[in-house]
Amino acid sequence: MNVRERLEEREERTLSVFAQKSSMTRGRQRPEPACDIRPAFQHDRDRIIHSKSFRRLKHKTQVFLFPTDDHYRTRLTHTVEVSQIARTIAKALFLNEDLTEAIALGHDLGHGPFGHAGEEALNRIHKGGFSHQEQSLRIVDRLERDGQGLNLTLEVRDGIVKHAKGKGDILAKQVKDKPLTREAEVVRVGDVIAYTNHDIDDAIRGHVIEPSDLPKECVKSLGETHGKRIDSMVRGVIWESLENEERGICIKKEIEERMEELRDFLWRRVYESKLVHEDFEKCSRILEELYVYFLKKPDAFLEETRRDDFYDEPATCVCDYLAGMTDRYAFNLYEKLFLPLPWKIAI
Repeated sequence: MNVRERLEEREERTLSVFAQKSSMTRGRQRPEPACDIRPAFQHDRDRIIHSKSFRRLKHKTQVFLFPTDDHYRTRLTHTVEVSQIARTIAKALFLNEDLTEAIALGHDLGHGPFGHAGEEALNRIHKGGFSHQEQSLRIVDRLERDGQGLNLTLEVRDGIVKHAKGKGDILAKQVKDKPLTREAEVVRVGDVIAYTNHDIDDAIRGHVIEPSDLPKECVKSLGETHGKRIDSMVRGVIWESLENEERGICIKKEIEERMEELRDFLWRRVYESKLVHEDFEKCSRILEELYVYFLKKPDAFLEETRRDDFYDEPATCVCDYLAGMTDRYAFNLYEKLFLPLPWKIAI
């Protein structure tokens, strides 16, 4: 037995019958030799962590644009928090932690600059529409490694594309929205637990809301502090799922209702607030103007991206490029292309 086979054998002995075992993966898009050290999902996790798109998350907005305080979340720190919460739940339910972590670390790779405003802008201006979960899948399937993709397993790819819920159900109710594995369901609920709580924390830090603004019943049920609220939500998922193992991942009804109430509160008081929204409207115009500019000047796009030709439809290539930008890169490029520079007069 090599190391991978020993680890796979340990999974068979220790994980729940409902867990997705590494040895039983449905496979990759392109066949490749198995690693002799790492099981399939651990290998996927490592590929995501070492990808360029993962590193760029550190300079992409979560909620607040270019915060001066070092303690605001970025898209990267959000991803790490989702991973931690999801692994806690997966471990308690004896599910596959490597699969859970791989999905969590890859779930937001497709987010563009400027948070949800950037996603809305790209969806509005790009003829094919845009959603970050589909873009995340496109990144791991095609764009990473100079067009080769990461060749991830089907279970990780499925979890990435089905993690998002917007304002819909926290756990998917429709069959078409349900992921293949319980690990992916754990990431889906872990995402909500993470952003609901850390966005409240950031909004309070930014004086967008005060602690006293939080819905009273939510505070009463979940707790008065960031840590207590996360703990209540995580426990609400673990205990309800253990008591209803045949049904899949579940949330205690009262906890789920309070999570939905807090999420609605955030949309109303934070994401769509004038203080947060106005700057993002300006950012949307940056993406719109860059999109139009590069479609009108394809040679300028090829020069900027250092390509000899388009690898797909020009509009799709431009959308990929914009979606991959960090906030500061988009600002700098806009300044370079559209703003006049001071004259450099030799003396």
